[in-house]
Amino acid sequence: MQFRSKRVAAIHDLSCFGRSSLAVIIPLFSKMNIQVCPLPTALLSTHGAYQNGTYLDLTDQMIPIMKHWKDIKVEFDVIYPGFLGSGKQIDIVLKFIEDFKTNNPIVVVDPVMGDEGKLYSIIDSSIVSKMEDLVKKAHIITPNTTEAAVLLKREYMPYMDENEAKKIMFELSELGPEVVILTSIHGHDKKSRYTGLYNSKTGEYFFDSCRYFPNDYPGTGDAFTSIFIGALLNGYTYKNALKKTLNIIEELLEATETSDTPIEDGIKLESVSITF
Repeated sequence: MQFRSKRVAAIHDLSCFGRSSLAVIIPLFSKMNIQVCPLPTALLSTHGAYQNGTYLDLTDQMIPIMKHWKDIKVEFDVIYPGFLGSGKQIDIVLKFIEDFKTNNPIVVVDPVMGDEGKLYSIIDSSIVSKMEDLVKKAHIITPNTTEAAVLLKREYMPYMDENEAKKIMFELSELGPEVVILTSIHGHDKKSRYTGLYNSKTGEYFFDSCRYFPNDYPGTGDAFTSIFIGALLNGYTYKNALKKTLNIIEELLEATETSDTPIEDGIKLESVSITF
C-alpha cells in the first residue's frame, strides 16, 4: 500500500508581502511534513497592517477549483478555512465542507473577523451573520477574544480571568463545535496573555501560555492554528497539542523579536524547525 502525507485544504487569502495567512500557513505545514492545498480567497499586495494595498477578490475562482479537486477525487484530512471576504465565500466554504466530507475530515475554522475589539474594515454584516453557520459545521474553532464577542453578540472584554474565559468558551461550544480554543486572552494584570481550550465532549478545560511578548506580529494567529492542526495530525491529544503549539509559538516570537524584524513584516518563520 502506498501511504501519502496528511493533507490540509487551507481556505485563506494570500498576501504577497508580509508574513500572514497563506504565506505563513504553506511553509509551516511543509515544515511539519503535511501537504497543504491552498484555496485562495483573495490576493493582496500586503496584509492589512500596511496602508493602501491592493485587493483582488477570488470568489469567482473558488468554485472551479473545488470542482476540479472533486473531479480528480482529492481527499483531505483537515478542512481549514480562515479569512473569508464575503457572505458568498462563506456559502462556498459550506458547500466545500459538504462536497469533501466523504472521508470525514476534521473541520477547523479560524473565524477571522477582527482584533482588539474592532472588526476589520472589510468585514460586513453578511460575513458576521453567516460566520455562525460556518462555526456550526466546525469540529474545532480558534477565535480570538474579539471574534468570540462578535459570534456571541456580546460586549468585548479586553481582559478576563479563567472563569470568564470558561463561560465564553462554553457559550461558543453551544453554537456547535466540539472544541473551542480561545486565543489572545489578556489577563486583568495587563501583563499576561494566555490561551484556553474547552472540549465539550469531555467537559474539560485547559489553559496554557508562552512567554509574554508585548508586540503583536501579523501571522501569529495563522501560525498558532496551523501548528495546532499539525500536532493533532501527529497524534497529540488536545491538551498536549496546545502545549506543543505554544512552545513553538514562543520560539517563533523570540526569533522574530531578536532578529529586529519590523512588526509589520509579521512573524519570522525561516529559522525555527518543528519536530513532533
